Amino acid sequence: MPLAVYVLGLAIFAQGTSELMLAGLLPETAAGLGVSVPDAGLLISAFAVGMLVGAPVLAVVTLRWPRRTALLAFMAVFTVAHVVGALTPGYATLLVTRVVAAFVYAGFWAVAAVTAIGLAGPAARGRAMGIVAGGLTVATTLGLPAGTLVGQALGWRAAFWVVAGMSALAALGVLATVPGRPPAPHPSAPRTETSLRRELGALANPRLWLALGTTALSTAGLLVTFSYLSALLTDTTGLAPGWVPAMLALYGAGSLIGITVGGRVADARPFTLLYAGLAALVVISGALALSAEVAWLAVPLVFLLGASGFATNPALNTRVFAVAHDAPTLAASFNVSAFNVGITVGPWLGGLLIAAGYGYAPLGWIGAALGLLALGAVALAASAERRPRTAAAHRNPAPACPGGV
Repeated sequence: MPLAVYVLGLAIFAQGTSELMLAGLLPETAAGLGVSVPDAGLLISAFAVGMLVGAPVLAVVTLRWPRRTALLAFMAVFTVAHVVGALTPGYATLLVTRVVAAFVYAGFWAVAAVTAIGLAGPAARGRAMGIVAGGLTVATTLGLPAGTLVGQALGWRAAFWVVAGMSALAALGVLATVPGRPPAPHPSAPRTETSLRRELGALANPRLWLALGTTALSTAGLLVTFSYLSALLTDTTGLAPGWVPAMLALYGAGSLIGITVGGRVADARPFTLLYAGLAALVVISGALALSAEVAWLAVPLVFLLGASGFATNPALNTRVFAVAHDAPTLAASFNVSAFNVGITVGPWLGGLLIAAGYGYAPLGWIGAALGLLALGAVALAASAERRPRTAAAHRNPAPACPGGV
């Protein structure tokens, strides 16, 4: 695997830490800016909005750029946004920097995915995406608690300085390892305008939207439980708050194992991986709903939830390239947006259930239902994949063997 793929994973780790760390620093941020905790929580929502919009917009804007140039530009803006955020005395400016940082982070995700798969080759694209997306998994496991500790000990601004420093170092790694030459043009589309038309035309493929729907549904199925995991463990399971960081680390360990295994399997058996991972998500979510009040059952299920939820990640990423090979950049960007749709919808559905007074345990049933919908989307995609092959077999029957055998 080219070194540049690991560097891209490191860059995702640096930026993903920023995406996650404010969840652990809301009280400190609110106090430092003189706003309420709910207002500080809007900084997280602003990041999600920037991610949702940024990927497809920047994919189109930078389509004619060399990929290294686009990656470095995104990281430069991301770093500057965090420096400004660390220095600003006002809430409004910080809110704007969160949107800007998320906007370019989404663009980086899309271009990094295309770059990693191009460097690794078609036979190893699942493994490459496992490494790149693994940067976010490590951010969940290490970056989130580390950023929280730094922010609590030295102030929330210190966490922003740390992210800015890590991002600058990752940018140097991108400069040193990612090839500077522009991607080779498609033979049928030597001009940039034609390339853009080709990518936009490929988005009309219904199979691509089926893959994007699978991404959104599976992500929502995982996030509806994970978003409220801390509250579930303390309120329903009865664990002391001091155990929550350990449980999040256990979830992160499962996520890291899941995405590593998934990256090894996704290239050879993408549908098998999706079926197995989503079925496991359904079963584990349901089991957590039934046993959330029993600590010795709930604790291992937290580990398994992370493993099943992230095992499908490489296949979810590589499927869009398989069905939209003429639109790799836009397909990757829309998949980033699909992940963020799931990240937004899952917690929202969970919040509706909790606000209705049902508590935290039934969140698993929503996760199981969303997982079943994702399984249905995979089944439809598999059926659509078989139909062209069956039609081709009918058009070109195998020749009869000599002697009528």
